[in-house]
Amino acid sequence: MAAHPLVTEYLRLGLAFERLEEGFVDAFTGDPALRREMENAPAPEPRALANKAAALLKELPEAGLAAERTEFLDAHLRALECSARKFAGDDISFIDEVRAYFDVDIAPGDEDDYREAHRQLDEELPGEGALLDRITAHRRGDEIPPERLRECVDAFSSALRELVRERYPLPDHERVEYEVVGDKPWSGFNYYLGNYQSRVAINSDLKQHLSQLPHLIAHESYPGHHTEHCRKEAGLVAAGQDEQTLFVVNTPQCLMAEGLADLALKSIVGPGWGRWAQEIYADLGLRFDGERAERISTASAKLLGVRQDAALLLHDRGRSADDVAEFLQRWSLITPDRARQSLRFLSSPLWRAYISTYVEGYRLLGGWLDRAADAGERSERFRRLLDEPLTPGAIRRM
Repeated sequence: MAAHPLVTEYLRLGLAFERLEEGFVDAFTGDPALRREMENAPAPEPRALANKAAALLKELPEAGLAAERTEFLDAHLRALECSARKFAGDDISFIDEVRAYFDVDIAPGDEDDYREAHRQLDEELPGEGALLDRITAHRRGDEIPPERLRECVDAFSSALRELVRERYPLPDHERVEYEVVGDKPWSGFNYYLGNYQSRVAINSDLKQHLSQLPHLIAHESYPGHHTEHCRKEAGLVAAGQDEQTLFVVNTPQCLMAEGLADLALKSIVGPGWGRWAQEIYADLGLRFDGERAERISTASAKLLGVRQDAALLLHDRGRSADDVAEFLQRWSLITPDRARQSLRFLSSPLWRAYISTYVEGYRLLGGWLDRAADAGERSERFRRLLDEPLTPGAIRRM
């Protein structure tokens, strides 16, 4: 089935951005000839891309597409128009940039919430000295020995894959391969290759922790990014929604995907994930207090907005990198090295607004899932996130 002409132009538009910024196209599983065409075309002018996005937006209402596809394309064309304007040098405020990319409005968090998180963490980690020193020592004791990382990754990937395949069926030949990389601004990254295959990179520059690894594998693989890509390829793409073959950064698609992935472990294992993880680690001969880890995770969740606040300080209020690093250290309870690593992400021209996908995606989708009447409805809502082309606006209306 041939793609709708407007959808084909949307795909051309999105693929053209890769010529402006390598990595802008996160995944493309559509027609290889279309990708080759864009790779061999003259380098695009950002202003021309902005004009193209605006023209497609005008054509969209009369394109004859189903309502959910029209809403999806409308949100994503607006995001791409903003990206093109940024590449062209337009002065766009950080808050307006985030709104255009992700269809959400952001505001600073409440420091009282951060103080309450610190109080709860203080109770969980009693002892002498500053809370930062105690939590740093706790994290050091929570580090996975580098030589054991691969077997831990394999163990959690296998356990989560089994749970996911029982609830959200996947093609028999789907696979995730893991690799360890360095010099990256993120802790993990899913490269979806198409045909139900992913490569997940884990950053060796950041220490991997017993308490965080289950979240990381759930986020990147089962039932997070890999699972979502597979389900949408088997469903939406197979049904002719070719716009779903393209995944580009700084779009509402990213906010939905990151919110889903950050809720993945909670959704597939639920409360008690700490004890579940403890049993897996025990089989590997590693000691892990799962219940305590879960309590610390619950308290730390109240610090979710700190990194978005840091981005606002950096890009909206003009604070220096040193001031923002100090802010991150104070409220996130992290070391100077970890704060500088976070600043790499927040300062990246490509990724600077992306932090809002984690903060606002978790809040938006988490609130929607929590409004489910029971576990069955919650599971069905999570399935919809995996399978349907939902947007932030659609979630807000539900």
